[in-house]
Amino acid sequence: MKSRSGFTFTVTALAAALALASGTAAAQSGPVKIGVINDQSSIYSDLSGLGGVEAARMAIEDAGGSVLGQKIELLSADHQNKPDVATSIVNKWLDVDNVDLVSDLPNSSAMLAVQEVLRQKKKALVIVSTGATSDFTGSKCSPYGMHWTYDTYALAAGTGRELVKQGGDTWYFLTADYAFGHALERDVSNFVKAAGGKVVGAVRHPFPNQDFSSFLLQAQASKAKIIGMANAGGDTINTIKQAAEFGIVKGGQKLAGLLIFISDVHSLGLKAAQGIVLTTGFYWDRDEETRKWSRRFFERRKAMPTMTHGGVYSSVSHYLKAVKAAGTKDPLKVAAKMREIPVKDFFAPNGKVREDGRMVHDMYLVQVKTPEESKYAWDYYKILKTIPGDQAFRPMADGGCPHASGKK
Repeated sequence: MKSRSGFTFTVTALAAALALASGTAAAQSGPVKIGVINDQSSIYSDLSGLGGVEAARMAIEDAGGSVLGQKIELLSADHQNKPDVATSIVNKWLDVDNVDLVSDLPNSSAMLAVQEVLRQKKKALVIVSTGATSDFTGSKCSPYGMHWTYDTYALAAGTGRELVKQGGDTWYFLTADYAFGHALERDVSNFVKAAGGKVVGAVRHPFPNQDFSSFLLQAQASKAKIIGMANAGGDTINTIKQAAEFGIVKGGQKLAGLLIFISDVHSLGLKAAQGIVLTTGFYWDRDEETRKWSRRFFERRKAMPTMTHGGVYSSVSHYLKAVKAAGTKDPLKVAAKMREIPVKDFFAPNGKVREDGRMVHDMYLVQVKTPEESKYAWDYYKILKTIPGDQAFRPMADGGCPHASGKK
């Protein structure tokens, strides 16, 4: 009986191992599957959402719809800005659907949670376009994760540093109370202090939120020259609208849009948004190449792309180029090829993926035009300054990424 039981166990274990190997082989030889997961129904749906899905679809179409002799398939899902929902979806994508790339991922808490899933399962890559926390390529970095469009450090290096130079040396933060808001407040505060400025206070609001009156009154009472809005999407739109009702800007204080998208400006209108200085990774009207792609996007979505839409297209395109060049879907081999090949497209003419997963590219300090300055539809920004990538993004040696520490 003992030997029979041992034989049965051995056969069962062998069968399981063969099944696992067969499944792994099938996953490697089957279609290339890309899953876009984002907010499709709530606070970030305009800046990400179905526009992000469409941008990925455009990248797949431009790649010819297939790679390595296999069809490229697109999946999409709404994570509702909930980390548990995001991880549940991604676990199914990995275990059942054999997804090779997870893309987009707004909401810093969700992106960090998904990063851990990918780190443990080692089955696919995740490339974040919309999520913001710089910890993603810092202390929480992973060989399976890349950060594409912007991060909280780059936003701070642009808007925060520039406003202090312009005399905005006292700051009060109105911060979304989750990972993104905390990281943005931290990174901007560091730049403000390094430039000789002072942070006089901060208040954290629920995410998402509708009524900002009590928070704005506290910011107004602080007498800070700059009220830093460490939030995004609908929260930022509501903050700006309600600040106007309290006469905050008319009273001499300035609102700093630490993460504002062109979709936010479109919703607010130039009369309300004019004069705001912000940092962006992409502007549709920057040059002829950006205009050409953006007009294609507009035909499909009836809105100009945000920087995250451009980032989704760029990252998916670069991933597919790397799969073709590597001759495999193996995630670490593809990641190595993505680092080897320069990023050169309308989004990032001179981009480079570092060992910590950060895609380094130029960022842009822009100012929202007045209604009188705008000459045609979606003519919203004037570019004040191009910030070279090596100045916009945190040096890799300073990030604390375990597998890239000490490297430049």
